[in-house]
Amino acid sequence: MLMTMYEQVGGDPFFYALVEAFYCVVEEDETLRPMYPEDLTDAKRHLALFLVQYWGGPQTYMQERGHPRLRMRHVPFVINKRAREAWMEAMTIALEATRGYLSPAQYDEIYAYFDMASRQMRNV
Repeated sequence: MLMTMYEQVGGDPFFYALVEAFYCVVEEDETLRPMYPEDLTDAKRHLALFLVQYWGGPQTYMQERGHPRLRMRHVPFVINKRAREAWMEAMTIALEATRGYLSPAQYDEIYAYFDMASRQMRNV
């Protein structure tokens, strides 16, 4: 039986480490920071739960927040090329910071997902 990516990378610890690393960059980014609330606690938890669920872990995100509806949830924000690139740069830095959890193939698969998803979020 094939293991999910969630299982392959060791479960929650990878995704929570990735999210923490990502938000460390967001906190200092002049393009991204204004898109987030002052207190990042909920945003961090929501992203971690979404990623856990997406990659095959527990369905807690769906139970608490319903269907992800990513494009709808991002409509209030101006996501242009610059914002998309800033988000992707922050996530790439986070992936690099957590590379120890990942094989090269896993890194590439997760990176490709973020690249695709971030392109789909552009709305300007």
